[in-house]
Amino acid sequence: MRSPASSASLIGREPDLEALRDELAAVADGQPRAVVIGGEAGIGKSRLVSEFLSEAASGATVLAGRSVDLGSDGAPYAPFTAILRQLVDAIGLDAVLSAAGPGSGVLSVLLPELASADSVPARTGAERLYELVTVLFENVSAAHPLVVAIEDIHWADTATLELVRFVIRMMERGRFLLLLTYRSDEVLRGHPLRSYLPELDRTRRATRWELARLSRAQVTAQAEQILGCPADSATIDRVYQLSEGVPFFVEELIGIEHLGTGEDLPETLRDLLLARYERLSEPAQGLLRLLSAAGVCVEHDLLAAVFDGTADQLDAAAREAVVAHVLAADTTEYSFRHALVREAIHADLLPGERTRFHTRYALAIEEAGGSASQISYHWMAAHDLRRAFIATLEAMEESRLSYAYRAAAAAGDRALELWDRVDDAEALAGRSRTELLSRTASALRNAGDSERALALVNVALSDTDGLSPDRHARLLRDKAQYLANLSRPGSVELLQEALAIAPHDPGDGLRAQLLAEVAGRLMLEARYDEAIQTSTLSIAEAADDASARRSVAHTIRGTVLVNHGSIDDGLADLDAARVLADGESGPLLRNAVNASDVMNLLGRFDEAVRIAQAGVAQAKLRGVERTSGVMLASNTVEPLLALGKLDLAENMLDPALELDPPPGFRVHLQRMKLWLTLWRGDTQRAEDLLRRWRKGMLVQAEIEMQSRLGFARVAAEIAIARGDATTAWRDASVIISDVRRSIPAYDLPLLAVAARALSELAASGATVVSAAPVADAAGGVVGTDVATSDLPTEHAAHALLSVLADLASWPTHPVWAPLVEAELAAVRSVPSVEHVEAWDRAAAAALADGAPAHLRPYALLRRAQAHAISGDRAATEQSAAEARQLAADLGFGLLVDAADQLIASAAPARHVTARGAEPVLTDREVQVLALIEQGLSNKQIGERLYISAKTASVHVSSILRKVGASSRTEAVYRAARVGAHGG
Repeated sequence: MRSPASSASLIGREPDLEALRDELAAVADGQPRAVVIGGEAGIGKSRLVSEFLSEAASGATVLAGRSVDLGSDGAPYAPFTAILRQLVDAIGLDAVLSAAGPGSGVLSVLLPELASADSVPARTGAERLYELVTVLFENVSAAHPLVVAIEDIHWADTATLELVRFVIRMMERGRFLLLLTYRSDEVLRGHPLRSYLPELDRTRRATRWELARLSRAQVTAQAEQILGCPADSATIDRVYQLSEGVPFFVEELIGIEHLGTGEDLPETLRDLLLARYERLSEPAQGLLRLLSAAGVCVEHDLLAAVFDGTADQLDAAAREAVVAHVLAADTTEYSFRHALVREAIHADLLPGERTRFHTRYALAIEEAGGSASQISYHWMAAHDLRRAFIATLEAMEESRLSYAYRAAAAAGDRALELWDRVDDAEALAGRSRTELLSRTASALRNAGDSERALALVNVALSDTDGLSPDRHARLLRDKAQYLANLSRPGSVELLQEALAIAPHDPGDGLRAQLLAEVAGRLMLEARYDEAIQTSTLSIAEAADDASARRSVAHTIRGTVLVNHGSIDDGLADLDAARVLADGESGPLLRNAVNASDVMNLLGRFDEAVRIAQAGVAQAKLRGVERTSGVMLASNTVEPLLALGKLDLAENMLDPALELDPPPGFRVHLQRMKLWLTLWRGDTQRAEDLLRRWRKGMLVQAEIEMQSRLGFARVAAEIAIARGDATTAWRDASVIISDVRRSIPAYDLPLLAVAARALSELAASGATVVSAAPVADAAGGVVGTDVATSDLPTEHAAHALLSVLADLASWPTHPVWAPLVEAELAAVRSVPSVEHVEAWDRAAAAALADGAPAHLRPYALLRRAQAHAISGDRAATEQSAAEARQLAADLGFGLLVDAADQLIASAAPARHVTARGAEPVLTDREVQVLALIEQGLSNKQIGERLYISAKTASVHVSSILRKVGASSRTEAVYRAARVGAHGG
């Protein structure tokens, strides 16, 4: 063998190194960045990262961690444990806790020494941990640039990947660079990174590229640096042919004697990887075999604990392996120079060796109080199923307490697989198989896999004979939650079934919880009478000292009472809930969400923003600014839109959508995004987003009435914007369908949209069809809310006015009623003067408190259109200009564009005349001719001039007749030949 094993300088990676330097320079302005580098095994990812980190260390704090190949048994967050330990070494324990802010003790999940007496970890979920890590990195990097590198994320546990995703998405400031590497040839179908990497690509802060193989010239340069002299052509030919430009293989091949002559060449990749190993002494080989059972890296202390020789023998064997460039050593650990070598050696272990080595590691890690996940891995590898079962259950609990729910679920699955393979499984587990199924399902739900959680809870419920009433009720409750998470119906019925069998034990709070959950689901379905009754029972059922549970019940009842029209009583309930929360984070923030939402529904937009912002301040004090705080901040989106503060609303909206919120909340945010995109004037983008999100929104609409009504409104508005009144009415007509349950604040805007769609249909003479789509469980449109049937427009208008009358007691009714009536004026064929007056009333009503900002310019624009229909050009231009100015000031591009079109069409037209004669075409016909020149259809001409398609067709026919043309194209040509002059 020849040495050194590696070239002194980095070959072929200069552009990659320069790109990393550029990324580090780019974070200097306080904008965090992430770089993801992929490549096949041996391509040089680790060498590139090592070179960059060495260079970056002169001006930045550098922290590095790596993932270990232990399959699903890997300890959660292992790279971050190493990273935090390095950070503590670099800046001190107190500085780390201070930088993390409130609740920093939660970081003890990653590094036990970060626990402190005045900062006890709270059971607040994975997002709280993720937020603390993000805040920590942000604050540390504010003072000094920070580079964090995590290698081999293809081996990372899902908890690590989720934490990385959160940091990339939610880190807002700081001179922070996150560097990730992965082995591209490991990312096969079904691998978590297959979907993870494209998601990172869509993140504006992340850059990804893959390292290419070396060219022949680069292989030559690498070989000559390793050899320390020029290489002969035969050697380079052999190296390039066999290595195919993979740097690690170049290094290994250069280490083989007689390479140029072709003697003693490895026949397979395995032979190449083991070439250095096989030239070592037996003691050195034995140490490497032992070390391979632990992974790529092994702490010296752990290796010493499992080594069956003396310390001197271990040192001698390790030194020989280091000198031969098979191992690398630092101050505390040994690592294989490449993971491929470790994999080849481990695969070469004899069955007896494998069992003995893994047994030694399991016992040593147990003795040291190490990770249960690692202990479980080693017992499984040693085929000691009894001990593996026990360790797996411990790993499940360890992962759950670390918020690593996917890892907890994997451990639960493995324990279930082992259940029938070990004796006395129930005694060893200290729980029944049903209980294990339930806990595994809960972990899956928390990991975001409610589909599998539902499957497991169904297995648990398949045999209820041996279940206690309490356990049976809890399983039914769990199933109800999983169905709700999947946006499927049936939750209320399951919860009511659970209530029927749940024991009356005020001490455990189960019945109070079930009642509150039933009330919450009934509220979402707009079954308000039942929800009020059930939430009242929940308040009565809750123990006197269970103030948090009573707070939640009061919040639900208050929200329901307001929506039901008992506004004062509802607001009093919400106030009581806030007092009962007594500073407890969950109930307090839930109250803030509901209270701000209620104020928005009542048209008290400023108050809605104030309450939500106060909740954000509370979230910040509790250190959950980027999780619960973002959700609360996004609750300001709708009132901010109503106030015309579009930029502020968008700044709240986009971060909330990136958080992967629960289905109901996600659909709400998507509706706001669609509405904002549309009214800003990007109709095509709104259509694209609706197409992408429609399936999920329809699924959620099946179990939430507000989602159903909200979806109908925004979908209909988008359809109107693209000139499709038929689809708009089909969506909006849910407002008069039998399936609708009234939510006044959602009904009124939907009524206005339905009325607009109906007026467009009436103007065009199109058939009015009432139907609103519904979805199956998979999201496909399978039917309609009501039977699809023709409906006379006057009957449809009467139905809309009847609904409007029923809503007369709602506070914002005076804002919306004139708008609905004005839209329906065209349907009722009122004289043009009365039509204009109706829009005058709508415009005046849009000045009242509780009127969303877009209604005033919208009503002014519609008034201008009414003037246009009546032929009053001056009034048209004046009203359209007023609408345009106000819309432009507020940022409603949709109205600006419509006003511009109307102003252009109302401008003095040119008159087509026979030369020296009176005009041949009327003013309106000249307008139509101008649009024919643009290639518009009759329908499009009608939309542009606010006339029906049938009327447009009459004008086109008249033009053809007057100019003696047989086609539209000929009409344009003949009109030009006849002559034109300004009118």
